Amino acid sequence: MNSDHSDPICSPTNNLNKVSSADAMGDLHESIENPPKWLTAALSVPRDEGTVDVDACDIHYFRWGDPSKPGIIMLHGFLAHARCFAFVAPYLAADYHVVAMDMSGMGDSGWRDEYTLGQRADELVTVSESLGLFKHEHKPTIVAHSFGGRIATAAMHAHGERFSGLVICDLMIIRPSILFSNPELFKPPSKRDGSRPNKIYPDLESAKERFFLTPPQPCEEPVLVDYMGFHSLKEVDGGWQWKFDPKVFNIPKNAEESWGKIGEAVTTAPGRKAIIYGKKSLLFTEDSVAFMGELSEEFGTPAIPMIDIPNARHHLMLDQPIAFITALKSVLAVWR
Repeated sequence: MNSDHSDPICSPTNNLNKVSSADAMGDLHESIENPPKWLTAALSVPRDEGTVDVDACDIHYFRWGDPSKPGIIMLHGFLAHARCFAFVAPYLAADYHVVAMDMSGMGDSGWRDEYTLGQRADELVTVSESLGLFKHEHKPTIVAHSFGGRIATAAMHAHGERFSGLVICDLMIIRPSILFSNPELFKPPSKRDGSRPNKIYPDLESAKERFFLTPPQPCEEPVLVDYMGFHSLKEVDGGWQWKFDPKVFNIPKNAEESWGKIGEAVTTAPGRKAIIYGKKSLLFTEDSVAFMGELSEEFGTPAIPMIDIPNARHHLMLDQPIAFITALKSVLAVWR
């Protein structure tokens, strides 16, 4: 969405604020007009909101459900934020304690001087620990979309014994021979200058016009794009500005090469894994399915279940939210 190894994990401090249904509905009505009934019902489910200090950076989160239930922690994609799960998590809240967090430098989390894959994985683990997800007799499950899947994979390699499994949602996994011979498809974020400050737009409407999905795609639920776009912005002196830190684009030069190895990293990560992807996705294709099967045979690992969402593209929770929720609930039910 547009608009390394781990460091030691800090002792977390948790700042919690209750978010009433009225506040959550305000989130909705500020961003879109005439929301569909299913979305209104989802946003009316009570949730908590807070921050966890991870290495002197406040990591923002929402959570739903009963803390005595098995845990789920959800991680968004690049330049997105936790609200991409705000209309998904409520459908899981009856059976699970669900947390959705903002990565540092994105959403409503704090900014850092630099961002590494290992540090982001530590954020995931520390938030899980601070909110008690590791205290339950059942280990928590990670659900991660796109770039978040890369962070979650790193967390599984470093801390896999602490989680019950990983559900990857349309992470870009493309056969290297295809990936690196297709420059129009592979446009790594390191191509942008991270020292350039975010532009200030004079009004909300002109700012929202510049919000788009990457890769470009139509969306079956355009109200969700409006919702995500509004909450990707903040009001500042002189107008409106993107919330994300421009420095998130300062990615090491060798990071591009590592994208060709992400299939191997997912295949060899410990624990249970499942992949949910958009049938029309450009970033996880039918060849990706075949490629992952070949990698499982090569490394002698169990075949990873792969579930496609018909008519969905990369941003499958915006395209087909109900179908995505159904697929996710099915995987979780089998694992539980």
